[in-house]
Amino acid sequence: MSSSSTSGSGRAMREHAGGYLPIENYGIIGNMHTCALVGMDGSIDFMCWPDFDSPSVFCRLLDKNKGGHFSISPPPDLVCTTKQQYLPSSNILVTRYIHESGVVDLVDFFPRPKHTAMVSRPVPGQGGIREVRAVQEELKKWLVRRVECIRGEMALDIELFPAFDYARAKHETTIEQETNNPDESVSRTATFRSADVQLQLDVVAEGGSCTNIQPPVVTFEKQKRPGMQGEGVVARVVLGEGQSVSLVLRNDRPDHVTSVITPMVLDAQQHDTQRFWFDWIRKSRFKGKWREVVDRSLMVLKLLTYEPTGAIIAAPTFSIPEDIGGVRNWDYRYSWVRDSSFTIYILLRLGFKEEADAYMTFISERILTSRNPDGGLPIMFTIRGATDIPEFELTHLEGYKSSKPVRVGNAAAFHLQFDIYGELLDAIYLNNKYGKPVTWDQWVSVRQLLDYALTIRHDPDMSIWEVRNHKQHFTYSQVMLWVAFDRGLRLADKRNLPCPNRIKWLEARDSLYEEIMEKGYNTELQTFVQSYENNTALDSSILIAPLVFFLSPCDPRFLNTLDKILQPLDRGGLTSTGLVSRYDTQLSDDGVGGSEGAFSMCTFWLVEAMCRASVYEPRYLPRAVNLFENMLSFGNHLHMFSEEISPSGEQLGNTPQAFSHLALISAAFNLDRVVESKLSDDKL
Repeated sequence: MSSSSTSGSGRAMREHAGGYLPIENYGIIGNMHTCALVGMDGSIDFMCWPDFDSPSVFCRLLDKNKGGHFSISPPPDLVCTTKQQYLPSSNILVTRYIHESGVVDLVDFFPRPKHTAMVSRPVPGQGGIREVRAVQEELKKWLVRRVECIRGEMALDIELFPAFDYARAKHETTIEQETNNPDESVSRTATFRSADVQLQLDVVAEGGSCTNIQPPVVTFEKQKRPGMQGEGVVARVVLGEGQSVSLVLRNDRPDHVTSVITPMVLDAQQHDTQRFWFDWIRKSRFKGKWREVVDRSLMVLKLLTYEPTGAIIAAPTFSIPEDIGGVRNWDYRYSWVRDSSFTIYILLRLGFKEEADAYMTFISERILTSRNPDGGLPIMFTIRGATDIPEFELTHLEGYKSSKPVRVGNAAAFHLQFDIYGELLDAIYLNNKYGKPVTWDQWVSVRQLLDYALTIRHDPDMSIWEVRNHKQHFTYSQVMLWVAFDRGLRLADKRNLPCPNRIKWLEARDSLYEEIMEKGYNTELQTFVQSYENNTALDSSILIAPLVFFLSPCDPRFLNTLDKILQPLDRGGLTSTGLVSRYDTQLSDDGVGGSEGAFSMCTFWLVEAMCRASVYEPRYLPRAVNLFENMLSFGNHLHMFSEEISPSGEQLGNTPQAFSHLALISAAFNLDRVVESKLSDDKL
């Protein structure tokens, strides 16, 4: 097994935190349709069903009383040591309870067929949207939880309390059989039916390999808890060495015609799932330092992929706060155009061409079918490619540790964020360079988008940080507009493509560069600034400049800015304890209010910027390595990163976040190359 952590009783952790586990005390499992967060105390506290953007079924993460959960853990009076880790090269999560009297393993996963051939086809009546379908083996939409006693004996409490439709919908609970049937003729144990979703619980008990070890007895009863819209079921089971019990949550068939789940079926599902993940991660080309961390980040990114369309979501959760008790609580279960270039770069450079192609197909079809009436492109899409993402509040949920409001949807979908054209054109350029050559239809779309960019070239926007007040000419957006025109011109030259507005693009690219150097750089402070209007504020988004080849990583203007960012906040910088903030929220009013933690992505950007600078300025290399290692220490026990890190070291924001892991991989990839090159030079 890889990646472990030891702690005291999971219940004690939850009680100490007022009913909530720390954000970093979760692992993720999934099937590329949805996912679940499994706490170190064995409780699934977050799961949307059946897809990423479906309403939640379990959401105790956002309301300890109403949200719903599915827990399997020792009784409160049995204080155990808990470890949580993944089976090697897989997304099968193991939570181990250790006590003097016994040891129990809880294995959680969503099944995957070991071999899957993917085909793309249009969805009838969906405006050009395509879906990718598995054609070899059936994907079973099951949540599987298997518990086995490894040594001695241990009692376990099972609690299953669904809360459908974000804990708003009532449901009916029926116990189909109170006690499990040892002859395996029936596995269906309980059903939970709301107006829109019907789930059933299957229970399979096993004895040991010796004939004298009988299957354990599991007896369920219904229970109603305050605040819940319907009843749940509870049970206590005592497992002896060699005994096991498996619980499977799956869609209920209204006609009661459901297959019986047996131990043999579950063994096969677990074996195939482990083989699927092993075969997938084996494709990675990364063999350098930090391989374990990079592999885990890659598997997180795979889990955040919506297989039917190829879309990759920013995070699988919504409204986990960026500041405990604060209002910065957003829904990240969507696919941002901004992530495109980073995603394509990582997938192609590390050998995942199939995923890159599926994602590029999703993005390309959005360009063809989803542009605004004025020719512009929305900044984000649903996992199926839609653009209608209204934002509303779930006022009945208290929020993680009373962090309100709890938001679903995302009003930023309607923002003007001009940086997306740079990220998009960079993605198409990278795909043309490392993946498939650009197609004629893609090139026509590129021309249309860049001609549109000419019309908004001088306008202010809301940029990467999605401010919610007045628009500005953000330096980051201006840099990325430069990237858009630059990549368009490069594509035309590389593929000898017709370019009617070449002169206008060239003029726009060059004038943008001159303007950024004049208005985006404060000569008195000797740093690049957040925007032309807010020209005294430092912003870490400028760290992207050498990563997209806007300017040299050793340009004095950039190095001055880099050195300034490296200083602590009280000295005008953005770095504290080796962690980088987006900007000083006390100096930059973004229209949201409240404070926030340091940004994981920005810290990894800083590492990569220093790494690139170190090729010419060697003094930056040791610090880049130290900063990277320091940042890794803030990952959780499974090498997972959320969006932010609090001043006290805890993770904040939606988790796990794709951008954090993309930036981690990119930093590791480039840092490893530079370190290896330096070692080779030293040997000469």
